Amino acid sequence: MCGIVGFTGSRDEALLDAMNARQRHRGPDDAGRYFDERDAVSLAMRRLSIVDLAGGRQPMLSADGEICVVFNGEIMNAPELRRRLERDGARFVTDHSDTEVLLHLYVREGERMLECLNGMFAFVIHDRRRRILFGARDHFGIKPLYYSIDPGRFAFASELKTLELLPGFDSGLCTEALSHYLSFQCVPSPLTIYRAAHKLPAAHSFVLDLVGGSLRTRRYWTPPSGDESRRAIAPHELASLVRGGLEAAVARWMLSDVPVACSLSGGIDSSVIVAMMAAHVPRAVPTYTLGFEDAPELDERQLARLVAQRWKTEHHEIVLRSEDLLGDLEQMVVALDEPYAGGLPSWFVFRGMAGAAKVCMTGTGGDELFGNYGKWRSYESAWRALRIAVGRARRAAGWLRDYRRYPIGSRYSMYFSDADKRALVKAEPRTEQAVSERLIETLWKESRPATVRDGVRLVDLQIQLPDEFLHMTDRFSMAHSIEARPPFLDRTFAEELMTIPAHVRIGGARLKQVLIDAVADLLPPQLLRAPKRGFVLPVASWLRGRLRPRVEHLLGEPYLRRQGLFDTQIIGRLVGPHLAARADHSWEIWTLLMFQMWYARNGAQ
Repeated sequence: MCGIVGFTGSRDEALLDAMNARQRHRGPDDAGRYFDERDAVSLAMRRLSIVDLAGGRQPMLSADGEICVVFNGEIMNAPELRRRLERDGARFVTDHSDTEVLLHLYVREGERMLECLNGMFAFVIHDRRRRILFGARDHFGIKPLYYSIDPGRFAFASELKTLELLPGFDSGLCTEALSHYLSFQCVPSPLTIYRAAHKLPAAHSFVLDLVGGSLRTRRYWTPPSGDESRRAIAPHELASLVRGGLEAAVARWMLSDVPVACSLSGGIDSSVIVAMMAAHVPRAVPTYTLGFEDAPELDERQLARLVAQRWKTEHHEIVLRSEDLLGDLEQMVVALDEPYAGGLPSWFVFRGMAGAAKVCMTGTGGDELFGNYGKWRSYESAWRALRIAVGRARRAAGWLRDYRRYPIGSRYSMYFSDADKRALVKAEPRTEQAVSERLIETLWKESRPATVRDGVRLVDLQIQLPDEFLHMTDRFSMAHSIEARPPFLDRTFAEELMTIPAHVRIGGARLKQVLIDAVADLLPPQLLRAPKRGFVLPVASWLRGRLRPRVEHLLGEPYLRRQGLFDTQIIGRLVGPHLAARADHSWEIWTLLMFQMWYARNGAQ
């Protein structure tokens, strides 16, 4: 795991070193840099040593010096790829570095190398022969990659805060990003909160022509939809496929020369990861669980203990109090780079294991693959109602068969609707790109879903998963120099699972029934009977308690008038009744508060 950074244009060693130092937390073990005078390329990295501790130093050059790579992440199928490359004549220098596998794979395959990769990655390659920079981000967006392009300079980095050090960086607020943030609690790719910077979306690559200066991006992978030929798969066969596929994924994602821990929430996803890890290694798996002193209804420590006892893990419990949040909230805002109002508890898990572990498995991705809290149900109900309403006319029936035209945008869960934002935000942009409902409609239609369930999943894989959950997990884990790994997002496992028709894969009265059928014998019965709990904070009470002074200041009329972004009366109608416990506007206020905290710290123009 690393932090990577680079730019084109005039050589500036002091700038490169400063940018690299800003992301030292991503790689405290080592650093390296590379310069090419002819192409005016400067690259650097910080390394968190996990695989091939002695031989994986970066930037890494090919034997002839014509190819150089900086790489953040892990290639989980690197051993298999290396064996294949060696059979084809490649000669390796390192013992088992996955970075060197990337180098040889690029030399052999060029940009087609992406078809071979399974893992989490963001990398940039300087190819002196073609005089290009070639970069890519993994299939699900586990690892980040930001970039900016100005006349005479292209720059990239693992974190947005690193790009802020560029001379003349435009820190102007992107109003389209603000608009979408208020709806989704995160900023969707390719936007960032700054006008001057962009996120490379998940499953995308870029090529920068170092001679002409042109930049080309493309999507190199699209999640598959269900294959109707697999509709009749037998339940036992499906359970075997899920069990075997996930076991293989966990084994691949255990690739490490240092011990691997696991974040154990007490839910099904992380619990089954722990069980499979325990079967894979001879030593006790370190597990870390978070409990809430102020909100016992959210506390899953008892369930986590049952899992830890079952698999004899080296178990650690972390108890969170509201004052802990207050003490660390500013640090979280800094780590996140952009406004974000999703779940924050993972920060305390990674803080608790800092110094004791370098690698941590998580259950992220299990929800998206197995039905995502059943959010598709409301869309299917509306779809059925629509079919009844328009009747059985031949023309209407033909329209209804095309799921791509289903009006999902107005039904997608949003914290502030487009209508809300038109009243709330004084600087609300009037462009089509800023309309969140239109963004959802576009993603839905471009995904060409076979069913409503497929459509909801494919949209979530483009916003909720990469830009909310994976964004937070990467920043919070790397802030504590920990590599977080989600084996549910193993490409081989996920692709195989997604080809199962949606009504089979996520059907049934109970959420995740397919997963439960496959792994029930690995889990305590009490856990299987427990209701689903989100890994969230008790926001409603905390906003009225210890966070109240911040709410009253940052969402108070004097501050809002000086800022000039929001309508003070609209916010007053949310804040006043909530603080007086006459209404519950928790998530709207939390969304606004987290933006205000980011804004107060960063001073966007």
